[in-house]
Amino acid sequence: MLPTIRSCLDAAKMQLSQAMPVAEASIEARILLMEVLQVNHAWLLGHALELLSEQKQAAFNALLARRLQGEPVAHILGHREFFGLRLKVTPDTLIPRPDTETLVEAALEKINCHARGKPLQILDLGTGSGAIALAIAKHGPDCMVTAVDASPAALAVAQHNAESLGIDNVRFIASHWFSAIDEQRYDLIVSNPPYIEADDPHLQSGDLRFEPLSALAAGPDGLSDLRIIIAEASAHLQPGGWLMLEHGYQQAADVAGLLQAAGLVNISHATDLAGIQRVTLSQVSEPDQHMSQVN
Repeated sequence: MLPTIRSCLDAAKMQLSQAMPVAEASIEARILLMEVLQVNHAWLLGHALELLSEQKQAAFNALLARRLQGEPVAHILGHREFFGLRLKVTPDTLIPRPDTETLVEAALEKINCHARGKPLQILDLGTGSGAIALAIAKHGPDCMVTAVDASPAALAVAQHNAESLGIDNVRFIASHWFSAIDEQRYDLIVSNPPYIEADDPHLQSGDLRFEPLSALAAGPDGLSDLRIIIAEASAHLQPGGWLMLEHGYQQAADVAGLLQAAGLVNISHATDLAGIQRVTLSQVSEPDQHMSQVN
């Protein structure tokens, strides 16, 4: 006898809940079945008692088996939604996460407050799938975004995403942080660099096992790449330009200290949906600024 959509979802939720909270298991089961059926959540709710064909059931079970082996849902589907954009993701890039939308929102707030004139020059360091750069380019008026990454494979994914979304105010450069950046100065630099401690056990669990280690870990204290970016950023920013950095939940004070030591001013923090200080903002001093400020 063929199963109903509801019974198929219930069985999948039970299996997934062995490795995650029940609410999360329920969401993931729905996402996988929606992918197989090419329908939305509302359709699933309205057709809960409809029978699932053997072919569709087999396709769903194949995706479910991959998830039960730990493979991230984003890799199974081949895409992830971020800031209203559907992005291709692969094992060559980080999976865009909701926490990183905090960085985009902080950048867009500064961009939208800027007096209109010539296009603002934005630099995204370590672009990965292009999530941050493309979200800013899509929603930030009068912006030209330069997105860099040291990984050619990641850059290929980012370029694909730009083309598929029809976003043409982004250029891509192969560069390890600032190494291939010319003398141009930017109005805003953003980055979600690696910031996990190299020996953090979380790197061997969950979705992180399937993501590039070079995009996750940064030395014994997780601050190695942040130090490089902070040390070199001022030389690539316009006077009054902003540097905005995503970092770990416990690193806000350390990052603020590094920024202050590097001479950046107007240091403040932006919080994610959980109220965690996820992004630290700072500014290059203008000629009449002499004192730094930490909020």
